[in-house]
Amino acid sequence: MSDKPWDIQLATWLVRPLVNSWIHPNLLTTVRLAVGLGGAAVFATGTAFNLGAVLIVLSNFLDHTDGELARLSGKTSRFGHFYDLLSDALVTIGMFVGLGIGLEDVLGWRSIMYGVVAGLAIAGIFHLRNIMENNFGKQATQQPSWAGFEAEDVLYFIPLVTLLDQQAIFLLAAAIGAPIGFVVVLVQFMKTGNTEN
Repeated sequence: MSDKPWDIQLATWLVRPLVNSWIHPNLLTTVRLAVGLGGAAVFATGTAFNLGAVLIVLSNFLDHTDGELARLSGKTSRFGHFYDLLSDALVTIGMFVGLGIGLEDVLGWRSIMYGVVAGLAIAGIFHLRNIMENNFGKQATQQPSWAGFEAEDVLYFIPLVTLLDQQAIFLLAAAIGAPIGFVVVLVQFMKTGNTEN
C-alpha cells in the first residue's frame, strides 16, 4: 500500500472497518456526489466560496473511499465503476459551472462560459483516461506523482484559492488550462491506440 498516494492510503485506512458492514461502496459514491454537488451549489450562490471549497475538497477525498471499499470487500461492479465515473464528471462540471455562476458579478456573463468550458474539458479528460484504462490497463493512465501526491491533488488547494479571494483567476486559469490538458490527453489517447494496433 505504500506506493499509493497519501489520500488513497488514508481512505483505505478509514474504510477498512467497513469491509464487513452493511455499507456498500455505492453508498459512499452517493455521499461523495451529494457533498460535491452541494459544494457546487454553494459556489453558485457567490456568497460562501470558502464553504464551497471545503465541500469540494471533502468530496474529492471521499471519491477515493468507494473504490477502496469495493476492492477491500470484493464488491466491485461495472455499475459501481460507471456510477463513480459519472459522479466524477457531475461534480467536476458542477464545481466549475457553480463557480462560474457565483462569479458572474465579477466576470460578467463570460464566467458561466469559463465554467462550462473547464468542466467539460476535465470531464472529457476523465472519459478518455477511463477508455485508455479499460483498453490498455492502469499503466496507460499513470498520473505524474511525487512523494505520494498526484497531479489531481491540486484540487486540495481550492480552499487556499478562496481564502485568498483568487477564485476568478482560478476559474480563468482552468478555462484555459483544462482544454489544453484535454488536447494533451487526446494526443496520448490517439498514440496509445496506434501503438496497440
